[in-house]
Amino acid sequence: MRSGTSTLSSAIVLLACTVVLAGCAAAVNTPDAKAPASQAASHTVAVPSPTYFDPIPVVPSPTVPSWFDVQMTDVTTGKQFKISDFSGKVILVDTMATWCPTCQGEMSQVQMLPTLLGSSSSDLVRISLDVDPNEDATILKKFAATNKFDWYIAVAPIEVGRFLETNYDQQYLNPPLQPMLFIDKAGGVYGLPFGIKSAESIGKTLASYLAQ
Repeated sequence: MRSGTSTLSSAIVLLACTVVLAGCAAAVNTPDAKAPASQAASHTVAVPSPTYFDPIPVVPSPTVPSWFDVQMTDVTTGKQFKISDFSGKVILVDTMATWCPTCQGEMSQVQMLPTLLGSSSSDLVRISLDVDPNEDATILKKFAATNKFDWYIAVAPIEVGRFLETNYDQQYLNPPLQPMLFIDKAGGVYGLPFGIKSAESIGKTLASYLAQ
């Protein structure tokens, strides 16, 4: 009887060790709970508190980028425009898609900039470019009307998307990351951090460039 009890006790101990080891192995092999940036950004996130973003120059060359002269069409008015049409102004450009919830959230922040900046907003041009090749002007126009977005909104021509991807960062074609850049009055191009940004944060960053 004692031998049987000893054998049973040993079996229980062995089973317990096995469970513990299995739990440890699972802990080691379990992927990090934090989703990749491209996946995490597809969910609505809280708007950060106002801060200053130190702009990152993305074009060290003084030459005018070719995409400045590509003709685009504002889906709201039907009027054609080029980046170069707004020389001497500060131009804020975000890349987006209508299916992207964080894009809508970021654009709602862009919508508040004229009120936030006051009279200095007269030197600001806002442009949103749809970089999803599966979306067209009809889809984008309905999206803009539904959300009352009334600035320059256009489907990005292929050559514009290729330029942004090749010369700046391929993530400019990844809308959930909330890509955004701005062009100063002299034509310098600056990138802003990925992720949703508050109107206060964007305004604070642009203020000194608008004052030049």
